[in-house]
Amino acid sequence: MRRVCVFCGSCSGADESYARLTRELAEELIERDLGVVYGGGSVGLMGVLADRVLDLGGHITGVIPRKLEQRELAHEKLSELIVVDSMHARKARMAALSDAFIALPGGMGTIEEITEMFTLLQIGYFQKPCILINGMHYFDSFVRFMDEMVAKGFLSARQRQLMQVVETPREAVLRCLPG
Repeated sequence: MRRVCVFCGSCSGADESYARLTRELAEELIERDLGVVYGGGSVGLMGVLADRVLDLGGHITGVIPRKLEQRELAHEKLSELIVVDSMHARKARMAALSDAFIALPGGMGTIEEITEMFTLLQIGYFQKPCILINGMHYFDSFVRFMDEMVAKGFLSARQRQLMQVVETPREAVLRCLPG
C-alpha cells in the first residue's frame, strides 16, 4: 500500500474551514486506497485527520515522540502508533514510511517538517513529492518567501518547482499517485 505523510497542526486554527479541508484530504486519500502517516496526535487538525481516516475505514500510522505522547495526547485508536525518542527520529521514521508528503495548515512544526522533506528532495535523498495545500491562501506568505529566495539567488527556479503548491486536497492526492 502506498502511504502519504500528512503534516498539519496540533491546533485547529481560528476557522472551521481548516478542519473541513483536513477532512476532505482524508476522504481523497481513502478514496484512492492510500495509507496515511502523520504525527500521532488526537488534538487539532491531527485529530481531525485521524478521526476521519478511521471513520472511513482507512489505515493510519501515527509517529510521535515520547515527550509529546502525553502533551499532544497520542491517538489511541490508530491502525498503528509508533513512539520514538525524538523529533529527529519522528521525521526520519515518517520519511521512511511514506511515498509522498502533504502539508496542511499548521504552525512552525508543520513548516519545519515539510521544509525538511523538501530539502531532502532538493538534494537528492529521495524522489518523493512534497506538496502544500494552499487552501484559503494559508501558505501565500511562505510561497512568496520561497519565490524571494529564487529572486535573491538562494534557491534555483528548478529546485523551487520541487515544492508543489495546490489549492485542493484532490489536486494534492493526484500528485501523490504514480505515473
